[in-house]
Amino acid sequence: MNYTESIEYIHSISWCFCKPGLDRISHLCRALGDPQKELRFIHVAGTNGKGSFCAMLEAILRHAGYKTAMFTSPYIRSFNERICVDGAPISDEDLADVTSYVRPFADAMDEKPTEFELITAIGFEHFKRSGCDVVILEAGMGGRLDSTNIIDTSLLSVITGIALDHTAFLGDTVEKIAYEKAGIIKSGSPVLFGANDSVAEAVIREAAREKNSEFYMTDRAAISNLRASLDGTTFDFFDRKDIHISLLGLYQPLNAANVITAVDILNSRGLEISDSSLYEGLASAEWHARFELISKEPTVIYDGAHNPEGIHAAVESIKQYFPGNTVYILSGVMKDKDYESIASDLSEIASRAYTVTPNNPRALDAKEYADVLSKHRISALPFTSLATALKNALDDAKKDGVPLFCMGSLYMYSELMEAFETIEHKSEI
Repeated sequence: MNYTESIEYIHSISWCFCKPGLDRISHLCRALGDPQKELRFIHVAGTNGKGSFCAMLEAILRHAGYKTAMFTSPYIRSFNERICVDGAPISDEDLADVTSYVRPFADAMDEKPTEFELITAIGFEHFKRSGCDVVILEAGMGGRLDSTNIIDTSLLSVITGIALDHTAFLGDTVEKIAYEKAGIIKSGSPVLFGANDSVAEAVIREAAREKNSEFYMTDRAAISNLRASLDGTTFDFFDRKDIHISLLGLYQPLNAANVITAVDILNSRGLEISDSSLYEGLASAEWHARFELISKEPTVIYDGAHNPEGIHAAVESIKQYFPGNTVYILSGVMKDKDYESIASDLSEIASRAYTVTPNNPRALDAKEYADVLSKHRISALPFTSLATALKNALDDAKKDGVPLFCMGSLYMYSELMEAFETIEHKSEI
């Protein structure tokens, strides 16, 4: 298969379903010779913050001289981003080669793997072939029955935080979701919990006790001397001073504190990560679509916040960066999200909204979303096209001197960036 054929095969419609469980991925990996057994993992689960955590930790480990692998989802602009070695996405040629190798084993299964299970197996095989030292493995959904949980052991299990999301699959309470996330904890391997939810903490702490796993929590109160601007954020954490991260958003120092705590645990587990590698990695780490500054004139920021917790964090960041000012928003949401709560939070910072219908069968219609926002005293206009909405929003933001904040599903990022680049190109001609 060539690259295009490989992508078409991975995205085959008949495989695009969500069916938690480890039987299929176990069968497939056994057929491949269990490539995951030849790798070392840092396993990361959580409702929000997983991607940023993975990106920062990967950059640190790479600066420390390790050959890194990173498996994340969803991709932002290119499918290849999901499977990275030493910070670079898998090449088209390697993806085609590995997929061609995996396909006969998948096709021979009585119960075919899901798309995510297939991608997980492809990732493991590529990382084994690449001779990676450490794999930073992000769980797709939940943890206990997620296909990434086929691994037998980990250097460290990380649960970044717990919030009510994917409730149809994971449960409708914090306790139930925490139980599913805690399923990644491995016997005798340490676990780090990066949030401050006492209910979730109790569940995860008990799961760690049952697995004889040492339990750690990040001390968020140790973050001090925080200085944030659109050029980045600098802060102190315990004895480490003037830590700089380029990632924006008030929640990123919390993610970075989780990463620093993880580094200390990993050092105690035999890895060798110097403070210089930690500082350099944190400063250089990139992660798109999370409070990402994509334009300065006018100020345009994209954030992939798509659930109430993420929206609330984004709103608090906007208040910090633009104190006393309102912003314009361009947004689309899924109809299975708590969009009334989202609209209520947005009303604290937004005076005008441009709504779109994301390209997803679960999307809330742009007109319905505009009506909801209007009820919360935000002047909202629906659009049938994201490109048209962005053009109108940019024109108004420039004319009025108001920052534009774009938010919604991560799946919307690629389409928005393509539209933005087209608009910018036309304005330069």
